[in-house]
Amino acid sequence: MMNVKQHTINKSVTISGVGLHTGVPANMTFIPAKVGHGIKFQRTDLQTRPTVDADADLVVDVSRGTTIESGEARVNTVEHTLAALTGLQIDNVLIELDGPEPPIMDGSSIQFIDALQAAGLLEQSASRSYYEITKGISYKEPDRQVEIAALPLDDYRVTVMVDYNSPVLGSQHASMNDIKVFAKEFASCRTFCFLHELEMLYKNNLIRGGDLNNAIVIVDRVVKDDELDYLAKLFNQEKIEVQSEGILNNLKLRYTNEPARHKLLDLVGDLTLVGKPLKTQILAARPGHAANVAFARKIKEQMRKSAKEYIPYYDPKKPSILDVKQIEQVMPHRYPFRLVDRIFHLDETSVEGVKNVTINEPFFQGHFPGNPVMPGVLQIEAMAQTGGILLLNTVENPEDYWTYFVGIEQCRFRKMVVPGDTLVFRCELVGEIRRGIAKMIGKAYVDGQLVCEANMMASLVKRNS
Repeated sequence: MMNVKQHTINKSVTISGVGLHTGVPANMTFIPAKVGHGIKFQRTDLQTRPTVDADADLVVDVSRGTTIESGEARVNTVEHTLAALTGLQIDNVLIELDGPEPPIMDGSSIQFIDALQAAGLLEQSASRSYYEITKGISYKEPDRQVEIAALPLDDYRVTVMVDYNSPVLGSQHASMNDIKVFAKEFASCRTFCFLHELEMLYKNNLIRGGDLNNAIVIVDRVVKDDELDYLAKLFNQEKIEVQSEGILNNLKLRYTNEPARHKLLDLVGDLTLVGKPLKTQILAARPGHAANVAFARKIKEQMRKSAKEYIPYYDPKKPSILDVKQIEQVMPHRYPFRLVDRIFHLDETSVEGVKNVTINEPFFQGHFPGNPVMPGVLQIEAMAQTGGILLLNTVENPEDYWTYFVGIEQCRFRKMVVPGDTLVFRCELVGEIRRGIAKMIGKAYVDGQLVCEANMMASLVKRNS
């Protein structure tokens, strides 16, 4: 089951090693971050200590790895680090790096997983903001027979197929049906390349940190002794051995389909660059970093379009962020003026809640008796109370604050609300909260139809001040 709330880590943890392609030693420190922070890298070796977000729009290079850049901050080969964070469902973390590239370690994500688990995961107060694929998205590169598709699913599953026309590898596939198995079944799978690529990569200033212990080198042809001696010298090894066809240095695979599992790991890491956890079924044939990033950008574009058309959906079967009793602890309103029954989404900029409208509401006794209609002012009040919970979520010790509704503009009532309706509210902050004053856009829906909307202003005031 995927997490309902955002997570960070309990404490900082550091990993040290050399970068695969740059060969530069680096210390990488994962640091806990607040709700809504996301995943950011910070180059502490540069004078201004610049940061770069894990964002598909900031990818500048996909040659044998994924490189992101913003201003002075450039970070190479981020995919294994991002895969570990996604595999553990960690949303908010600052990654300090005193070099240009995360340590390659053994070529997998397992050391990152181990370090993060040792630091401990911390559940935070806000909801995870998932992007759920509701309509299939596909990407193709016909010349390279690459295909990636994202299909609707209320979960996150990934299937990868690779085919390198190699007698050693052949066709392979790997499937992850539950994100919770990533750490155990995929994180330890190492990066790989073919022998014929090795010298080319080195001559192109790549794999400078490669030492044959952090990658699988697949040998798909007969290799002469003098070539093995040359490779040994190239990688500072006393001796390199190989069977007629197999793995350089006769390295033993951790899984028979380890290369396919690593491609799945890379895909999970690269799709982290979408910027939100996904709910979808991913099917990928022959994926690589260029295709992965192009596909991530395609999902981001769809995400932007969907945001404009977004209608909150309430599923009563799913757990609440705040139930009736928890709302009572946060908000001072009491019967008959507490008008929010449940909060099912809450993050740093938005909140979604529910009001179940029943014939037993006290106002129906006098408001159009015989033709009960919920008063518009109470719809607005319920929406304002929902927004108040969002504001209280932005401060420590929310019980020490009052929220006052101080302004309303562009209020519209689109449809009558009657007993039996379930009102679904969404309030979203407009800009930052300044001097305790917040502006919000509020909307209310019944069965997916907009029934009322307003621009609201509220004041956050400390009690006894």
